[in-house]
Formats: sequence, structure tokens, C-alpha cells
Amino acid sequence: MRISVLVMDGVFDSGLAAVLDVLKTAGELREELPQPPPPWRVSCVSPHGPVRTAAGHLVDAVAPGSAGPPQTVVVPGVGHKRPDPLTAWLTAPERRPALETVRRARADGIPLAAACTGTYLLAESGVLEGLPATTSWWLAPHFRRRYPGVALDENRLLAHAPGITTAGAAMAHLDLALGLVREASPALADLTARYLIADHRPLQAHYAVPGHLARSDPTVGAFERWLRDHLEQPLRIADAARALGTSERTLQRAVDRVLGVSPLRFAQRVRLEQAVHLLRTTRLPTETVAHRVGYENTTTLTTLLRERLDTTPGRVRRSAR
Repeated sequence: MRISVLVMDGVFDSGLAAVLDVLKTAGELREELPQPPPPWRVSCVSPHGPVRTAAGHLVDAVAPGSAGPPQTVVVPGVGHKRPDPLTAWLTAPERRPALETVRRARADGIPLAAACTGTYLLAESGVLEGLPATTSWWLAPHFRRRYPGVALDENRLLAHAPGITTAGAAMAHLDLALGLVREASPALADLTARYLIADHRPLQAHYAVPGHLARSDPTVGAFERWLRDHLEQPLRIADAARALGTSERTLQRAVDRVLGVSPLRFAQRVRLEQAVHLLRTTRLPTETVAHRVGYENTTTLTTLLRERLDTTPGRVRRSAR
């Protein structure tokens, strides 16, 4: 299998290294399996030749297609962590050849994979229109505004669409690369993960900070602050809208536009974030924690932790220790 890693100036060093190291390690371990998958060749490609990483390191790269047609194209993220610099990087004339490389690969039926801000390049090229995707959780409001036609789910660490896989923030490059190995051989992916001590992490919702997401919009930010002031009380959207001086419908639209969820679902995120904080930092009984974040009993809190964060109160406490 030939894998082309599309690199551009400003590529995120750790993300690129994670992709290359996982694939290299898997290649070295494949002979340990009784039925090894075919070997693959990995090359860094760039329309502009060698590139500089975000940390200033030089990466050698060949022209796309010069080593033969790839069977997968991987797009690592770049080092821009804020919307404005990222948008300026995306829309610079220098990005046009990379965007065209992505479009051409999609037209030729070549599978695409991207992580972190690399998902932006796929979205900017238009290949994600109408498809599910994920990206760095803190950029979700900006991504949703810029690409309303993409079905973004920033809670997921990996999102799969026909012929396209996207991954979440930063170290999700590791999960993306392991996913590529898993497509060739689940056994090899498991063995590689053991060598690299890479845990299975289905969600990035564990790491998201609801307040950070909410602050990208004044109305949603005010709603988030109101929620935190009324965590122990039953949630009534009408009361929140009245306190914020807006209509219930306007509030619902604002939360959906910015966060892609209903006010109730966002309230659950805020409550679960506070519950996890209390479970990690106090010895309060789980029932008391549940009451402090607005739930009547432990069962409700435990169910939501399992459904939304794939964890339990006991696991949260053990991880803190």
C-alpha cells in the first residue's frame, strides 16, 4: 500500500511525527503476525517541495504522484490553533495546489484521512460537503460557521464517511494512523498500540471545555454562565431565555448554530463537566455530586456519564488517583 502524507508549511510537528511513527512501527511489527498484511510505503508529498514545520524543522517532500498513485492520502494538521490565523493560512494562494491535490484524489476515488486542523483543508476543498466529520474540539464553532454543509461532531475522536476518515485534536493523529493500520489488519493495529502504549479513546468529549466553546457567541456565552449559576436547579429553557432578555426560540437557534446541539444537550455537557470535576477533586458521595449538578439521583448521572463520556463515576475517581 502506498500512503502519501500531504505536508505543508506550518504542519504540526507532533501530529506529523505520530502518523509517520505509527506507520513505521506497524511496518516493523507486521512480520510478527502469522498472516501479515502487505507492506506499505509511506512518503511525504508537497506541491512546493520541502516544507517547514510549525517548529521550524525542514521536512523533505516529493511532488504528489511522483512515487506512483497513492492508495491513501493523509493530511496532518497545521500549527495554527486560533480561527483567524487558520483562516488566513487556508485562504492563502499557496494553499491552492494542496486543495487541488485533495480534490483530485477524491475524484480518483483515493481514500482521504485528516486530523485536527487538517480536516479544514478537506472542508475547504469541498470534499466533506454533506458528510460527517470531526476536528479540534475548540474550533468547532468556527468550523460549523465556515462549513455549514458538513455534519460536524466534535465529540468524536474519529469520524468515518465513505472514503474519508477525520480525527480530532492534536494527538488524535495517533488514533487516525492506528485506524489506517486497523483497516489493513486489526491484529497489527492492536500490536502496534501495545508497543506505543496507545489507549483506545473513542471520544474527545472528555477533553472539551464547554465554556470555551460557548464564549465564541455572546448569547451562548451568557447562557453558559446562567447555567453554571443554576446548576442545582431543574433546567427550564424559558426561564433562561427570560433571564437573558431573549426569546426561547432565539436561544435555541443560537445554541444550535454555534454548538450544533440543543440547549438541553449543552446543559448536560456543562453539568457533566462539573460532575467530573467534583468526582476528581473531592470525596463527596456520588449522590451528592449528582444533586449538585442538577440530577435527582446517582442513576441519572451514571447513565449520562456512560452515554456521553463513555465512563463511570468509579472510573473517573480511579483515574484521578
